Amino acid sequence: MSQKPVCAILLAFAFLATPAFAQSGAAPANDAPAATTKPEALTPDQARRALDTLQDEGKRAQMIETLRSIANASPQAQAALPAPEKPSAIPLTADSLGAQLLVTVSDQVADISREVADVARSLTHFKSFYWWFVRTANDPDAYGQLLDIAWKLALVFCCAFAAEWLIFRLIKRPVALLEARIPHAAHAPALAMADPSPAADVMVEGARHRRRLSLTRAWQSMIRLPFVLGRLLLELLPVVVFVGVATMLLGTEIGGMPTTRLVILAVVNAYALSRGLICAVRALVGPFGLLRVRAETAAYIEIWARRIVAVAVSGIAFANVALLLGLHRGGYAGLLRLVMLVVHLFIVVIILQCRKQVADLIAAPNGREGIAARARNRLAAVWHYLAITLDIALWAVWALNIHNGYSLLLQYFVGTVAVILISRLATIVALSLIDRGFSIRPEILQRFPGLETRANRYLPLLRRIVASIIGVIGFVAVLEVWGVDAIVWFYGGQIGSRLLSALATVAIAALVAAAIWEASNALMDRQINALSRDGHYARAARLRTFQPMLRTALLCLIVTVVGLTALSEIGVNVAPLLAGAGIVGIAVGFGSQKLVQDLITGLFLLLENGVQVGDNVSVAGLSGSVENVSIRTIRLRAADGSVHIVPFSAVTTITNASRGAGNAAVSVSVAYKEDTDRASQILKDIVAEMRKEAEYRMAIRGDLELWGIDKVDGSMATIVGQIRCTDSGRWPVQREFNRRVKRRFQECGIEIASAGQTILMHIPALAAADDASNAMARRAAR
Repeated sequence: MSQKPVCAILLAFAFLATPAFAQSGAAPANDAPAATTKPEALTPDQARRALDTLQDEGKRAQMIETLRSIANASPQAQAALPAPEKPSAIPLTADSLGAQLLVTVSDQVADISREVADVARSLTHFKSFYWWFVRTANDPDAYGQLLDIAWKLALVFCCAFAAEWLIFRLIKRPVALLEARIPHAAHAPALAMADPSPAADVMVEGARHRRRLSLTRAWQSMIRLPFVLGRLLLELLPVVVFVGVATMLLGTEIGGMPTTRLVILAVVNAYALSRGLICAVRALVGPFGLLRVRAETAAYIEIWARRIVAVAVSGIAFANVALLLGLHRGGYAGLLRLVMLVVHLFIVVIILQCRKQVADLIAAPNGREGIAARARNRLAAVWHYLAITLDIALWAVWALNIHNGYSLLLQYFVGTVAVILISRLATIVALSLIDRGFSIRPEILQRFPGLETRANRYLPLLRRIVASIIGVIGFVAVLEVWGVDAIVWFYGGQIGSRLLSALATVAIAALVAAAIWEASNALMDRQINALSRDGHYARAARLRTFQPMLRTALLCLIVTVVGLTALSEIGVNVAPLLAGAGIVGIAVGFGSQKLVQDLITGLFLLLENGVQVGDNVSVAGLSGSVENVSIRTIRLRAADGSVHIVPFSAVTTITNASRGAGNAAVSVSVAYKEDTDRASQILKDIVAEMRKEAEYRMAIRGDLELWGIDKVDGSMATIVGQIRCTDSGRWPVQREFNRRVKRRFQECGIEIASAGQTILMHIPALAAADDASNAMARRAAR
């Protein structure tokens, strides 16, 4: 059939289905203008061909088949079409390692989730149990049957309990007589250590003592065995009587319907089994049991045995009763799985409660060393994890009804333990070789003093990397043991091989970066030591000032290169990151001009060697000793202990008093009447004496330089000059010089001019009065 009639018919149907033709009055949607456009009108020729096709039965049937084929093929055709690409939030290329890793992880998580959901659905059929319970509660016949079972069960249990109690009273005296005849364990003789002996003799004697002790305990257990078995048979006699009485009653008319008889018999068997298991446990580890344990341990074992037996036996009995009363097989299986899961969880609780005691038994004795001792200690630390895993695995194998599950579980367990032991042994050997390789000979340490410190800095990281690599290999081996074909992941083109290639590239980049970092630091330290050894202290101090900034810049560069390499290896497009970093840098440069000014000013100050660590400087009105110089700030320690942090943008002038020269200023003012030449000579003598003393010899670089009389007035004359000193000796020399000047001038009678001024005034009238009074006084004396 030609496609043209079909297209015509479809176009006709589309026209008939339009809202305009149906007069629905619905407004077209705003968000789909293409779908609401007016369809093209049919031509008369197309209408005639459509009518001919519809009126002809053969053509109509062929058209229906064609439409059906198109409808069936449309989903596949649409699925075959490539999905439109969506912009990714992460700049990953489609064939990159990161994208492949994400897809693989997503698929694995989806598969695991689906398998877990299937397992959960297969394990839980509680819905059928719920509907059985609702149906039983609402069914009058089932309700009557339950009442009939209840009163008959009560009657059977009362009669059986009475018979059991009677037998228990009868065997009480024989049991007591038997318990009195059970031989008690004798204490083994202690190992005598009266005289000191070599360690080998002590170990041999200890082994012999342990063998004798085990033989003694085995012999005592053999002697106790008949008595323990006799006591066990006596304790089981009331249980046997209970079962016999209940069975006889069920054989009478009390049994009634077969379902009623089976239900009561299931409950009776559950009670008898519980009693028998508890009696067996007491016969093994009880106070009169075959195995001699402490009373506390025996009570603990009996308590948990009662709990486990009660839950397991009663749960299984309830499931069987429910099955007899109409419970679906799926609900019955789910109920049994739940009961056994509770039992296994009880075992998990026991393992956790006893983990310390068992670990003490597994661990090696104190002081013992070696691979075996380390393996025992490691097993003692993780044994409870292995036991819990094995316990849950046993329940899972039973619950899932896996074919050959227990043999596979044994194979997996043994293989996993073997892989773990081999991995641990390989880790110990590898770490020992690494430690031996990082040990440095004394002659190399003398030649390179800081080599050991730098090597030990990377030793923990290298140990962790090697241990991680061995752990990953062990994990892959464990997956192979469990039947997972993990080796295929590392074939060519697979995600494992690509991941290994990326990790190798990143590791090589990190190794080269670490080598560059350590080589740069070693060269800087070696250069500083060489300059200090050759006496170039200023250059050494300058390089020491630059060292933190050079390290920071180098570290940023190395981290950036290694980070970009790692990102490019996992498939991240680094070009947008670099462009974004450039834009951010421009924004930061415009937005933080003060910071840029700090950096540029600090860089030029350091390059020009304007200030170094340890200098005494005055910066921005603050004085102190330079403690640290960064790329942005300078930190000063003032004389009173306070710390000043000054940004370089606030520095316009630096006064550095630590540049090798520091002259002590001399300014001495003497009275006007004193001899200035004599005073000048005394000052020179003082400086000459100070230069002869060991304390000031290295601080003073020359004799006193007197410049002469700087100032003369009516009351004093000022003598000025200087003493050439080192930068560190200026202030001590000047203070000591001033002290000696004062003392020497006092000894020589030279008067130091006062800062004040004395004025003498002569008044004539007062002078005449004084003359007259003096004359009158002379006449009175005559």
